[in-house]
Amino acid sequence: MDVIGPINPKASNGHMFILVAIDYFTKWIEAITLASVTAKAVARFLRRDVIARYGVPATIITDNAKNLNNKVIDKLCAQFKIQHRNSTPYRPQMNGAVEAANKNIKKIIEKMTVNYKDWHEMLPYALLPY
Repeated sequence: MDVIGPINPKASNGHMFILVAIDYFTKWIEAITLASVTAKAVARFLRRDVIARYGVPATIITDNAKNLNNKVIDKLCAQFKIQHRNSTPYRPQMNGAVEAANKNIKKIIEKMTVNYKDWHEMLPYALLPY
């Protein structure tokens, strides 16, 4: 799981970030746009867009960002018995699948968007190749 952003200019709905989760086995991606990446928003994304749709993951790998490593996420992981691992600092290759997906999502959105302020509306289409 990782965050893309801040993306400038802001989307017309005020969103500046994309929160991305990828299944390492199938390479399936779930992503949402956010105005700010808070612990509550990340926990809601995990509950609603990952756990409720696909079941409880055995492990979640994130970088060391505070919005992905905090008490709210620790509590959620404990509640669902999810193992939370962090990639090594300054080594994005450790979380390579999501880093590669982020790079591709950014490129696709840039090419698809006529008016860059509506990039948030293009996100579902950017995920089609996955």
